Amino acid sequence: MAKPDLAVQLIIFGERNSTDFGGVLEDVAAAGYPAIEAGNLYTSHGKENVINALARHGLRVAGAHFGYNTYADDALLHEALAYAKDAGINYMMCSGVGDGSSVEGYMASARRFNEVGRLLADNGVKFNYHNHDWEFKDLGGSTGMDVLLQETDPEFVKLNIDVFWLWYAQQDVRQFIRANASRAGYFHFKDGKRLVDADGKSVPQFKELGSGDVDLKGAYSAVIETAGQWVVTEQDRTLLTPRDSLTISRGFLQSALGL
Repeated sequence: MAKPDLAVQLIIFGERNSTDFGGVLEDVAAAGYPAIEAGNLYTSHGKENVINALARHGLRVAGAHFGYNTYADDALLHEALAYAKDAGINYMMCSGVGDGSSVEGYMASARRFNEVGRLLADNGVKFNYHNHDWEFKDLGGSTGMDVLLQETDPEFVKLNIDVFWLWYAQQDVRQFIRANASRAGYFHFKDGKRLVDADGKSVPQFKELGSGDVDLKGAYSAVIETAGQWVVTEQDRTLLTPRDSLTISRGFLQSALGL
């Protein structure tokens, strides 16, 4: 069975994505990753600069990631789609919904996602919704994720499955991946722990892959069953340098998962 390709979500580099793009790509390549995920790089750095920098470090772009507002606005959506097509990107991710406080809010977003998914599919690009933990909160007998899965067309609305947030939401990661195999293909592998702050509230602590409490081996076994195409290392924050953090995560992927 074919192994998925690997990439890195550039969120770990923070402001360096704006101020030191060449250095960011150098660190990604040095850590042993062949591809990246980010927003509209052409808008941020200029098309020619991006193409040259990617080629210099031998990197590809796995996907383009945007917030809900990009998908809710026709002009922004078409701009993002034009970028993806020009850059040869086959996966576009959406993080968030318009109103996550009610079933009606999720219903409205689901309708928009169906429209967006069809448009992207017509242009050879897959639309993927990125989950967090809050989509699994109870909204009165139903969750936001229930609504999204029920009200969106699985042919056009896929999932960018974040395994850490599934775990943090107390979901069975492997079961969720298997249950949604027809929508699965693009995964964020993130690790971490659940801490409790001074007010007694649960807070996430992001860790390098293999350093947290997420069963990444179990998650990967489900990914293989779905013939997932991309596994993307994502770590929102790190106490190390990004290069050191990504190198540790890359080592885990190689030693523990054979990637």
